[in-house]
Amino acid sequence: MYQNKISLMPQDILKKEFKIDTRGYRLKEVDQFLDIIIGDYEQFLNIINGLEKEKADLLAEIMSLKQELRNSQLSAEVARSSEVPEMTNVDIIRRVSQLEKTVYGNKSELENKDEE
Repeated sequence: MYQNKISLMPQDILKKEFKIDTRGYRLKEVDQFLDIIIGDYEQFLNIINGLEKEKADLLAEIMSLKQELRNSQLSAEVARSSEVPEMTNVDIIRRVSQLEKTVYGNKSELENKDEE
């Protein structure tokens, strides 16, 4: 993923040999190699900073989702505890029957009063 951005591998740095002049290593060659190393370090720092930012964003999202989950679970518990018990068909038929008795019972009482 990042291999095309990084020029040197640790083995490349370890195996690098500089040519020796009369006063020591060739400065131009050493400077060029150090420039490559500096470029790689900048890439590593950019990659690390990007990954750290992504990590922080993901952690914030995880915390947000956990809080949302807790709120949903709490809401579900409240809804379960406050639910009215389910009515079955038998309960509905009993209620209808009682209503019919009340309505038709009163009607027949009124008819009896009218006949008197």
